[in-house]
Amino acid sequence: MVKHIVTFQLTGTAEERLEVARRFKAALEALPQQIQVLESIEVGINSNPAEDWDLVLTAVVPTMADVETYAKHPAHVAAAALLAGHKGQRACVDYQL
Repeated sequence: MVKHIVTFQLTGTAEERLEVARRFKAALEALPQQIQVLESIEVGINSNPAEDWDLVLTAVVPTMADVETYAKHPAHVAAAALLAGHKGQRACVDYQL
């Protein structure tokens, strides 16, 4: 099993970032029904205004190769497109469970 953790720092006003984060969260949470290798996904929107990162996702897939399968799946690509114009920084860690 592989845990895939990604954090996002969005751009725009606080209201714009929150709206983009909400739409992105909803799209990501629908992915387990669409992507066979995606065993689970949890998405959190930052509630702490003192922190700079807006959103984090934690996904679980069977193998490291499945991380790429998930990333290239059309449903995931469509979800990621929701960040267009608002994607600032991104950080990722993938590790074996």
